[in-house]
Amino acid sequence: MNQNMTQLNELIEITRDGQHFYQHALEVVEDVELQHLFRDMAQAKTHIIQALSVKVAANQEQPAQGGTTAGKLREVYADTKARLGHRDAVYIDQLDQTEERILAAFEDALKTATPDVRALLAIELPKIRACHERIHALNHGAAH
Repeated sequence: MNQNMTQLNELIEITRDGQHFYQHALEVVEDVELQHLFRDMAQAKTHIIQALSVKVAANQEQPAQGGTTAGKLREVYADTKARLGHRDAVYIDQLDQTEERILAAFEDALKTATPDVRALLAIELPKIRACHERIHALNHGAAH
């Protein structure tokens, strides 16, 4: 697998971490507005994963199917911390950190990508930034 497809698969895995975490969090939080937000965010991640997967498949490579260990650990950490109280705030904070990780990964990939991959990332990056800004604003406006 060439470096660009490896890099795209890593982005797929990191984005899937976010997708899974939002899906998990929307089942755990009780606030209906948060459930809607988390559903929207998970759906946005699904679209990004699909776009990256199409590019990987077009290069006769297998798109990544899973997430990362770090993503799963963050989810377990949030579950554990949420049991101690402030469930919604815990999930919002951990999802904000997940969004920061995804954004940083995409920005780093953009620096070393070939022109065709850079073009794809340039299309997806505004979606990543919008998700990050949305949860970041909620996190820093929410009471801790």
